[in-house]
Amino acid sequence: MLRFFSPSYISAGFVAVLVGYAGAGAIVFQAANAAGATPDQISSWLWAVGIGMGVSSIGLTLFYRQPILIAWSTPGAALLATSLPGVPMGDAIGAFIFSSLLLTLCGVTGLFQKIMAFVPQSLASALLAAVLLRFGLDAFVALEADVVMVGAMVAVFLAAKQFMPRYVIPLTLLTGVVIALIGGQISSIDTDFTLTRPVFVMPSFDLPTLIGVGIPLFIVTMASQNVPGIAALRAHGYDAPASPLIGWSGFTGVVLAPFGGYAFNLAAITAALCMSPDVHPDPAKRYPAVLWASVFYCLAGLFGAAITALFIAFPAALVMAIAGLALLSTIANSLEAALKEETERDAAILTFAVTASGLTLLSIGAPFWGIVIGMGAYLFRKHFTRIKKG
Repeated sequence: MLRFFSPSYISAGFVAVLVGYAGAGAIVFQAANAAGATPDQISSWLWAVGIGMGVSSIGLTLFYRQPILIAWSTPGAALLATSLPGVPMGDAIGAFIFSSLLLTLCGVTGLFQKIMAFVPQSLASALLAAVLLRFGLDAFVALEADVVMVGAMVAVFLAAKQFMPRYVIPLTLLTGVVIALIGGQISSIDTDFTLTRPVFVMPSFDLPTLIGVGIPLFIVTMASQNVPGIAALRAHGYDAPASPLIGWSGFTGVVLAPFGGYAFNLAAITAALCMSPDVHPDPAKRYPAVLWASVFYCLAGLFGAAITALFIAFPAALVMAIAGLALLSTIANSLEAALKEETERDAAILTFAVTASGLTLLSIGAPFWGIVIGMGAYLFRKHFTRIKKG
């Protein structure tokens, strides 16, 4: 029980939630505003996504004893911010339910599991490395913005890696927070910690909205979020079946959509923070980090805007630096796994390059196209090899 309170678990969970809210919390606000939500409804959206992520993550993590983190769909929120203006709130909620039902069906029918079973480990690792690459690079982009704070964080990170590897992330984060406090870089925080009251909105189902909002939300969430999420699990050696995870995250959306829980999916970037070797050398003992992240998610939901303000009060350079440094080990391990098998190396590097490019085609993000192009190269090589042998 005492090991559960290890600083490495607590800090990994906190950093995962910090990165999630500081990096994408504003997009959820924008999506809610685009739907014409009232202040109470915006708070309800925050309640729904926080409680949904926290409760579902706790349940799945304890059931499988693996670090399974559920997140909101960041690309989905960005899509909603541009597609919801002029759409009645009831119709928007109906589209959320429709999208989550499609996600649930993909899980219940086992379709997603069958698709992912064909993806080689090398391609999954390449996909994960590419998804995380931008965050690793941003740690050093942040150095340009704040040499003193980020430079000190990098120095502590390197020293702690050698002498106190279990506490490298807590010490690095603490260094950044102390310097930010001394420099007056942490903005004022709303201290109104009143419990958020969920607001129910009766859904209505408008066919054009279901097609124009619900289906794109489903595609973006599945292709840009769930595929990298499964890749993150597989790249770290976790074997929890994909279909139940997709099914339960979709069902969470069905239940919480009337309160603003627009879409839930497997986390990739924030989950990788909880799967890092820096959390614990033994992969089987890393899952408590997700339990701590779940606690912070639930608190963020219960106290709505106040907790969100706490997370976004940290300076951008600090968030970029701690996220990037925390993910460096995962990026390195993923690249090693991606390029280890010589016969799959070309397909893996294609997957990595396309995904890292950030291209968007047909409103679908780079992770989907990376795995499609990489799988095409892998299958072509496999078929060509059979012909040569035959």
